[in-house]
Amino acid sequence: MPAAIVPLRVAGRSRAMVTPFPSPVPRMTTRSGKRSYEIASSSRRNLSDLPFASHSGRRGLSASQSYPGSLFSVGRRWNGLGGSSPLAQRYSVFGNRSIHVRALSFNSVPKVVLRAAKLPAYGLTAAGGALAYANYKVEEFRDYLGGVYDKASENTKDALEALSVLSTDALESARSSWEALSDRIDSVEVPKMEAPEFIRDFFKSFREGGAGAESGFTEKESRGASGGPEPSGAAVAAAALGASIFGSEEPQEDSQVRSGLPSSTEELMLLTRKLIEVRNILKSIDHDSDKLTLPSIVVIGSQSSGKSSVLEAIVGHEFLPKGNNMVTRRPIELTLIHTPATKGRPTKDTLVEYGEFPGLGLGKITDFAHIQKTLYDLNMAVPASECVSDEPIELRIHSPHVPDLTLIDLPGYVQISNIDQPEELREKISSLCDKYIQEPNIILAVCAADVDLANSPALRASRRVDPLGLRTIGVVTKMDLVPPEVGAGILNNNKYPLALGYIGVVCQNKMSRFTSTKGHDNQGGGRMTSAVLKQEDAFFGANKEHFRAPARGRNAGVEPMVGTDTLRRRLMSVLEESMGSSLHGIVNAVQIELEEASYQFKVQYNDRTITAESYVAGAMDMLKLRFKELAAHFGKPEVRALLKQALDDKVMDILAQMYWSDAKTPELSQLADNRKLSPEELDRYWQYKLDASTSALTKSGIGRLSTQLVVDAIRSQIEQLALTEPFNHHPDAADRIVGFGNAILRDRFGLTADQVENCVKPFKYEVEVEPNEWEAGRKGSLQLVERELSMCDDALNQIKKAVGGRRLRGAIDYVAQLEERDRKKALARLRAREAQSEGSDSGSSPTSLIETDEDDDPTRPDYNSALLVKAREAIFLSQRSNILKMRIAALKARRCREGPDSKGFCPEAFLNVVADKLTYTAVMFINIELLSEFFYQFPREIDSRLVYDMDKSELARFARENPSVKRHLDLQERKEKLETVMEKLDSLVKIYQEKQAPKRQASSSSSSSKWSLF
Repeated sequence: MPAAIVPLRVAGRSRAMVTPFPSPVPRMTTRSGKRSYEIASSSRRNLSDLPFASHSGRRGLSASQSYPGSLFSVGRRWNGLGGSSPLAQRYSVFGNRSIHVRALSFNSVPKVVLRAAKLPAYGLTAAGGALAYANYKVEEFRDYLGGVYDKASENTKDALEALSVLSTDALESARSSWEALSDRIDSVEVPKMEAPEFIRDFFKSFREGGAGAESGFTEKESRGASGGPEPSGAAVAAAALGASIFGSEEPQEDSQVRSGLPSSTEELMLLTRKLIEVRNILKSIDHDSDKLTLPSIVVIGSQSSGKSSVLEAIVGHEFLPKGNNMVTRRPIELTLIHTPATKGRPTKDTLVEYGEFPGLGLGKITDFAHIQKTLYDLNMAVPASECVSDEPIELRIHSPHVPDLTLIDLPGYVQISNIDQPEELREKISSLCDKYIQEPNIILAVCAADVDLANSPALRASRRVDPLGLRTIGVVTKMDLVPPEVGAGILNNNKYPLALGYIGVVCQNKMSRFTSTKGHDNQGGGRMTSAVLKQEDAFFGANKEHFRAPARGRNAGVEPMVGTDTLRRRLMSVLEESMGSSLHGIVNAVQIELEEASYQFKVQYNDRTITAESYVAGAMDMLKLRFKELAAHFGKPEVRALLKQALDDKVMDILAQMYWSDAKTPELSQLADNRKLSPEELDRYWQYKLDASTSALTKSGIGRLSTQLVVDAIRSQIEQLALTEPFNHHPDAADRIVGFGNAILRDRFGLTADQVENCVKPFKYEVEVEPNEWEAGRKGSLQLVERELSMCDDALNQIKKAVGGRRLRGAIDYVAQLEERDRKKALARLRAREAQSEGSDSGSSPTSLIETDEDDDPTRPDYNSALLVKAREAIFLSQRSNILKMRIAALKARRCREGPDSKGFCPEAFLNVVADKLTYTAVMFINIELLSEFFYQFPREIDSRLVYDMDKSELARFARENPSVKRHLDLQERKEKLETVMEKLDSLVKIYQEKQAPKRQASSSSSSSKWSLF
């Protein structure tokens, strides 16, 4: 680093000192490039900081010589101040030569100390900053750990929830996959091979031969013949081979039945659906009537006979309640309604299968597990003491996979009584079943194949009400639990014959865990139904030789009825036939009921129809009209009269307390008669009384008092309004009317009271009275005092009449004597105290000498305490009457007629004027702040809280709360429903006649052909 030569004055001689500071060089910039500085100026500052450069005198470095303007560099490198070169030693101030330098000045000591003290301060500051930074980092790390923990907790919670949802979705996905796989397997079609025409003709001849042979076999069986040629084995084999390879061109009836509904079935469903609609309407008209009923299918059977399995196989879902003990305690009226299937690809949003409980209002339930839980809860709601209940549960199931049927599921028969199922339960179930299996209902007797039919309680019960078995269908369940030949023997209907026959079913669903309980469309039918049908086809197909038509017997040539699908079609046809046969009687009964309802509606209501909406609208209009009349008759005059009466009563109370009870009041009347006495010369005592009375009136809370009076009056009017016709039949609506009326008054009460109180505040300090106001006040006060006098006289006369004048006068005299005696005793005690205070002592107490015991006086009259109370009251009324007469005379005197200056002599007139002013002021603001707002808001609250808040069901319930309106609506609804039923029945009769016409023609032609043979 280059050095600079600085001239020094050492020991009187000028020397040049070589400084270690750099010589002046051009301006240089720091590494950051933010600022620049001059090396020369830096050198100058560093040089000035040396101790010997701080003093300028004869010796040492002067200010002008410290750093001369012209400096020259050494021009060669040297080793610094500590170097050993001669040049360095020569020009160095730290060389070996002795340099005489003045001692350090004391002025630099504070600077040195200050700089020395700065170092620890800097160190402490740096340490504090480091500690604060470390603390900040620790807190930041702690917050980071807390955030990580919270985030981990949330992630864990989300993961658990996702896992739960995933498990549920996985199960549903497995079910859906199983359904899709089943549909794909069912939809696989074997490709058909096309063959030349001559091969087709060749095999066609064999097929015709085989078909003829098969038809001949069938005809032989039907006729019961034992002979006849059989087709050759080669012909049959050829026909079978051709049909299996090339397919049959003729449509197969069985495939039509399984894939869709044939035309005959559709016709049956159409008729049954219409009849079920009629039945539901008739049941809504009169549920317990025996006249207006159509047949239903009543399912009976013993416990564990398979009733629930049969019904669930027909519906296609598990929905009936199940449990260890008896869970069916109420009849379940099950209505199956066939709905058209949706077109296109089925999705989970396609709502085609659902159930509903009309009596509960739960809406459409797509989850059949929910239906099962609801049925279980409704059955378990029956107390254990009642065992079973006659009240039915109505359930309707809509699905494209069910036929139109009406079924009634009853509790199962109890065969053996035990602790859980006592004999009483057995009898109740038997009586309940007997009630439902009466005509015209169809009996579906369910029996298990592994139980002897002789022990079937269902067949025994049906035999009691249907001895010939004309309306009983036997269903034999659990056919796979007995040998096929035993099951076929049961179905042959030989041992216990039924006109409608027996139907064998298996109804064992082994795929329930893969069955979806949701109400979504499944192609081809319900999954449960499809599974049951496949199992039944496999069982009956494997044992086809046992379930052929018998060759002999009463059912010769008739194949046994097997399978759930056969049961469904059989139930549809039997129900349709039974309902059709009941049409004539139902039409006549409905016609009679309709004529009766029309006559009653004409006589009672003159064919005037109403609705719940019209009734509610009329009731609300009537309420608004009455409220309008209330508002017209409750205006400012009525409010003014109400407040004036309240303030008049208050004025009378103040006068009675301040003047009429004062013994000096007669003196005021005497002063008023003194014409020489001016109002200014009146005693200050009466001025103070007048000011106190005025303050008691004006400072008694007029704002709250007047507002409360008006609010109470309005509330009473609204309560009376809510109890008038027709709202006396609607307690809830009346409570709501009073409720929102009170709400409006409560909201306006505080503001109105404050406004009135602020407006009457000036009257608390000064009341200016005009002459005309004074005269009106004097007349008004005169009327009030006269009314008060009349009331006193009436009360006194009532006491005289109740007690008797003579006896009352005696009691009054006795009370006067008692008061005089008490006065003397009080006076004697006072004198005795004065004597004792003066020190006089006569040897005996003066009080004892004065006091005499009159209790032993035989001449004292005997008066009871009640009579003495009446006597004192009569004395008070007599004295008050005298004072009031005196005040009336004063109010009529000339002094009170002079004007407001005589207010000290006539306080009654002045207080009456003040009460008038308070009344007018309060009425003005009450009318603005309370009445106007209430009369504006109340009609609108009627619409918003009574009309707009009610839906259709609430409107109907509101209208039916009125007994007269309920009778009107019931009769009107009954008439309308009967008319609807009559229209439907007329159309059904026509359809049924058209359907029966070909059968009648066929029967007539057959009968004519038989006669032609003879």
